[in-house]
Amino acid sequence: MKFTKVLGLALALALSASASYAQSVTLRSADIHPDGYPTVEAVKYMGELLSQRTNGRIKVQVMNNSVLGGEKDTIEQTRFGVIDMNRVNAAPFNNLVPETVVLGLPFLFRSTDHMHKVVDGPIGDKILAAFEPHGLVGLAYYDSGARSFYTTKKPIEKLADLKGMKIRVQQSDLWIAMMQAFGANPTPMPMGEVYSSLETGVVDGAENNWPSYESARHYEVAKNYTLTEHSLNPEILVMSKIAYDKLTPDDQKAVRQAAKDSVVKMRELWSAREKASEEKVRAGGVKVIKVNKEEFSAAMKPVYDKFVTDAKMKDLLTQIQDVK
Repeated sequence: MKFTKVLGLALALALSASASYAQSVTLRSADIHPDGYPTVEAVKYMGELLSQRTNGRIKVQVMNNSVLGGEKDTIEQTRFGVIDMNRVNAAPFNNLVPETVVLGLPFLFRSTDHMHKVVDGPIGDKILAAFEPHGLVGLAYYDSGARSFYTTKKPIEKLADLKGMKIRVQQSDLWIAMMQAFGANPTPMPMGEVYSSLETGVVDGAENNWPSYESARHYEVAKNYTLTEHSLNPEILVMSKIAYDKLTPDDQKAVRQAAKDSVVKMRELWSAREKASEEKVRAGGVKVIKVNKEEFSAAMKPVYDKFVTDAKMKDLLTQIQDVK
């Protein structure tokens, strides 16, 4: 009888310890950018919040600098639970989550403030909810700044200058169509291949924001930066639904709240980094070119006609345009 009681107590303690261990988890999060980049630091900050709020039970390990692969590869790994979390620009999600296409439409957002009002409100929540049927849980939006063109040889001073130029784009049908509408020859490739492609002439140029242009050192080989600011497409932080469903409801709530709280930090970091990156590349001898944005914007009608076709997409577009 005594042995049975001791055995029962031991089993109870073992089960208790096992349950406690099961609740302790380190979430691996992917990013293509280097240490110090605002998205990387924002996810680290989210991890600090989670650790504090769960007494160290939930931690986040940021695997950045493309160590887990390019964005297209890490999306699939996240869907299948190989990676727990992932910070990706909205564009690579376009072929998976149709609602994200609207966010990337050229010249959609009137300003950064307009974009924030859209993604911070019910429209943004609706788009994040659209990730779940695809094995992902949308957590938050991060800034990606205004994207502009940069080229190695011929500068872009007007729309006609883009004709026939090989321009690297993200791996998205929308972005391919956008470059075609600009008159360029789109060349999709992962971010990690862009520097050597610019250097060797595989592409004539690319497009991105100030911090990415600087941190990826593309300004070293592409010295012409044209301020078209054709997109304010946001970044999206997602979690594997497989990993998310393993958490308790309270821990799920903690993850969602920490992600939302990290947005404020990210925007602070982004604003400072944008200014610093612009100063650095200007000091590096880059020629910064201002253009008439209206002629670039006018060329985008075929893109809207091609990708905003059904009633659902048209309604989403109208809702975004109506946000004041």
